[in-house]
Amino acid sequence: MSKVTWKPGTFLYPLPVVMASCGTMEKSNILTVAWTGILNTDPATVYISVRPNRYSYNLIKEQGEFVINLTNKYLVRATDWCGVKTGAKVDKFKEMNLHKEKAKFVNCPMIKESPVSVECKVKEVKEMGSHHMFIADVLAINADEKYIDKNGAFDISKCDLIGYSNGNYYVLGKKLGKFGFSVQKKHK
Repeated sequence: MSKVTWKPGTFLYPLPVVMASCGTMEKSNILTVAWTGILNTDPATVYISVRPNRYSYNLIKEQGEFVINLTNKYLVRATDWCGVKTGAKVDKFKEMNLHKEKAKFVNCPMIKESPVSVECKVKEVKEMGSHHMFIADVLAINADEKYIDKNGAFDISKCDLIGYSNGNYYVLGKKLGKFGFSVQKKHK
């Protein structure tokens, strides 16, 4: 078996696909982002990468904050639609029948239908080329209570989160193990 070699590109899959909300409660927008992730644990730091010509780019740059809203199989149509339509011409909340929810630490709305909304404050914008990376501190994580188990822990298996891979959306599968399971002692 041999591997096929392609020119350099963005083939690091699967990726989380999220809807980033930005702006204010009165004038808001939703931007679909697959280029997002964690940069640091302490302080909790995340990023989203956005093309400067996108409508949301200036909203985020001027306000200095956004919300990362995780998406699931129930939001896949809205996730895709918000990624191909521009907020300069349509109200994405209205068109996709999504509801704004007031955040606790930022002025941007959270998406009520999202299983998890992460409030973010921009601390740096790094110009990377085609995209600029908004590096942000996590101010709060808001999880829908229906995904919290009896011990008060977040149960990701109930969310039906989606990922993005090479132009397609996928529901994340079943649990295969937990961190450290490969070296954990087996109990008799």
